[in-house]
Amino acid sequence: MQKVFYEVGSLDKRCYEEFALNEDLLMEHASSSLSREIYKKFEKNKSVFIVCGTGNNGADGIALARLLYKRFDVKLYIPFGVKSSMAEIQLKRINLLGIEVVDELIESDIIVDCLFGSGLNKDLDDKSQYILNTLNTFDSFKIACDIPSGVNNLGQVTTVAFEANITITMGALKTSLFTDIAKDFVGEIKVANLGVQREIYEVESNIFLLEKEDMKLPFRDKKDAHKGTYGHLNVVAGCKKGAGVIAAKAAFGFGAGLVSVICHENIDLPYHIMQTHKLTTNCTAIALGMGLGRYEEDEIQKILKKDVPIIIDADLFYEDVILEALDKEVVLTPHPKEFCELLKLCDIDDISVETLQNNRFKYVEVFCKRYPKVILLLKGANVLISQNDKIYINNLGSAVLAKGGSGDVLSGLVGSLLAQGYKPLDATINASLAHVIAAGNYRKNNYSLIPSDLVEEVKKL
Repeated sequence: MQKVFYEVGSLDKRCYEEFALNEDLLMEHASSSLSREIYKKFEKNKSVFIVCGTGNNGADGIALARLLYKRFDVKLYIPFGVKSSMAEIQLKRINLLGIEVVDELIESDIIVDCLFGSGLNKDLDDKSQYILNTLNTFDSFKIACDIPSGVNNLGQVTTVAFEANITITMGALKTSLFTDIAKDFVGEIKVANLGVQREIYEVESNIFLLEKEDMKLPFRDKKDAHKGTYGHLNVVAGCKKGAGVIAAKAAFGFGAGLVSVICHENIDLPYHIMQTHKLTTNCTAIALGMGLGRYEEDEIQKILKKDVPIIIDADLFYEDVILEALDKEVVLTPHPKEFCELLKLCDIDDISVETLQNNRFKYVEVFCKRYPKVILLLKGANVLISQNDKIYINNLGSAVLAKGGSGDVLSGLVGSLLAQGYKPLDATINASLAHVIAAGNYRKNNYSLIPSDLVEEVKKL
């Protein structure tokens, strides 16, 4: 689990004030991190084209040219000149070495984007857009310094952005790297050391990036156990019964000792999953909402009053009755459209999906401050999980999960861990990790996954 920050300018300043490091020293480490990546991946004499902006991000690129010079065929492109004092110093140094500064875009083996940094807070002008669009057409290995140019400080892309194979971000991870929109541009993300270890550079944070190693599977280490030891999940099925069946299968495959589907009509179920018309007396968790459709409100109210952990998904985010559940540790797993409806029901805001997607961290934070007991999992290319003032980012997912039924599997996984006694936040984090890691292990074509494939991969974790 790694710390993530909204901004790192204050962390740089802390280095200057508390550790007597200066701007030049931090920049030298930043450019050294970029050069190490190139030395590691490429042979001598490969061509490197470095695009530099006017400020300190551009200065990092100019310093990089100095570190690569003579080992690689280096060319610098500085389309807007330089403005910052550090960029002027770095330019003086490369001029003394005789490094070539060109006035046109040149396709090369390696392109390094140092045009704008993570502080970008304005729309790009026509020339900047032309540069980035042209660079994106080049068949080169692309490295972004700090953040791909065109991704602004909120992680938004208003026109165009550099499509990086790898982003080497400076000092610490930033939230702007983990928006859904940014995911198509950042590539692999690495953090550059700026002169002190990250444990020193970083301060406390309420935002964390989840890693594969954070997953804790429900392995059974108790020998004196029976099926009841591992809980009894009740899955409430509605008019789209398949969704409930998918969730039930996922829950059973993820360790729940017993799983019952609650449905008024008889449905065809696997032999190991039970069916009943009302909640069981030994129920230890409830999964509710998947394919629910229209359901009697008084029945939903009774279910929500049950004193067991509950996960809510899908159709219930459109119903006022959900408001009755927001004063306890209930798990909510909406996709963006459902979350917009929930924000509207809660009188927080009436926004479009586009507005939400451009401000995911903001609205997750606002909602969870309003309802501090709730565990929210906002689905997306990068999943956000939050309770109260803490946010956990799961960026391990991929487009393989963009299929009907994937969310029902997730609901079953969360419900299974709730039934087995995991705390709601832990159940949500671990189920989400299992969900995306299982999808990542799927080895057939990425368009072909169906829910049962995902459940089978979960079993192999």
